[in-house]
Amino acid sequence: MSVHPHSPALPSASARLLAFDTSTEQLSAALLADGRVLQQSGPGGPQSSTTLIPMLEALVREAGLTFDQLDTVVFGRGPGSFTGLRTACAAAQGIAYGARSAARPHGLPVLPMDTLAAVAEQTRAQSGATQVVATLDARMDEVYVQALQWDAPSGRWMPPEGVPALLQRPEDILVPAGWTLGGNGRAAYGDRLAPHAPSVAVLPDAASLLRLAPALMAAGALVSAADALPLYVRDKVAKTTDERAAERAAILAAASAGG
Repeated sequence: MSVHPHSPALPSASARLLAFDTSTEQLSAALLADGRVLQQSGPGGPQSSTTLIPMLEALVREAGLTFDQLDTVVFGRGPGSFTGLRTACAAAQGIAYGARSAARPHGLPVLPMDTLAAVAEQTRAQSGATQVVATLDARMDEVYVQALQWDAPSGRWMPPEGVPALLQRPEDILVPAGWTLGGNGRAAYGDRLAPHAPSVAVLPDAASLLRLAPALMAAGALVSAADALPLYVRDKVAKTTDERAAERAAILAAASAGG
């Protein structure tokens, strides 16, 4: 696999990382081992609960490894499909716990990763954009959305201060001048969603998770299997008018600061 010139370096050649994402209608898995990346993809959604583990087993077998020879399990924690996120968490926990030994009594470390950051990374890989409004269709006439800026020194996607991932109607999503719309929001809602903004149609995939993993691992984002939990943005669906106004103001302020 070739790495796009806009992308950060992969982990060291000796690292063995297994990554997967089941947050959307696409199931994506990738394995970094011995300096090469193996990838597989297939239909997601409800099918992922039955196809994910066989796909991961095939990748590990192709690399000539077993699960207990991995170093880290990386997974897309959300937001996204509730069923998909639960599938990913269960798989990450099962693989990590299954690798317990005397040397690793807690099993493999796990790296939960935000799916909207993976969307932003895919957008950057395809377009070079470093200011991305990342979107994923949340169904129910709503979109998961987060404004993210690429921070080259840290190798991470960072949201404007105080602006978490949100759940919004397509018409309410703001894409400031100079920013790029990424994800599948436009595909789902057409011109209802920022019709004049430049747009890149992407989904989070496991290769993006691998590219972002080194910086997050260095920043201490690894957790134990017990803490491999999903991110459900729909935990809070009701927002006041003031909250929405504050979020939009923060995005505009970040856009102005970023030039």
